[in-house]
Amino acid sequence: MAVQVYGCNHVVIEVTDAKKAARFYHDVFGLKMLRGGEGAVWCKLGEHQFMAIFEVEELQPDSVKHFGLMVRDAKQIQEVRKKLTKKYRLKLHPDFRCDFRDPWGNRIQVGDLSDESLVWLLPYQEVQQAGITFAGKPRKENES
Repeated sequence: MAVQVYGCNHVVIEVTDAKKAARFYHDVFGLKMLRGGEGAVWCKLGEHQFMAIFEVEELQPDSVKHFGLMVRDAKQIQEVRKKLTKKYRLKLHPDFRCDFRDPWGNRIQVGDLSDESLVWLLPYQEVQQAGITFAGKPRKENES
């Protein structure tokens, strides 16, 4: 039998202060804490995933590792960008709409539901409930 993957269950990041990181992610993205204790915090990511935040003594920087978060629309991306740059004084990667490193060096890319290349990953019911519509290009008569 072939294995079928249904999605990503969780993402793990390393920080030097788990409680402070939980406050940061709650402030910027509104993530709700599921549980925590002894140097670890678990935050809900959407309806079906979570982010585990583990405290470590020494961070191991990496140039490629990252994960992406999806917000509703361009307005929310602007809200995130503003909070990151003004309140937390973080730099955004110039080649992306909203790509940054958190205060512990974890790289995060933020997209929104208007990007049709990403939204198909969500259960269709969630897309409908969010009221997302796409203005598709009209097909030419000879296209199928």
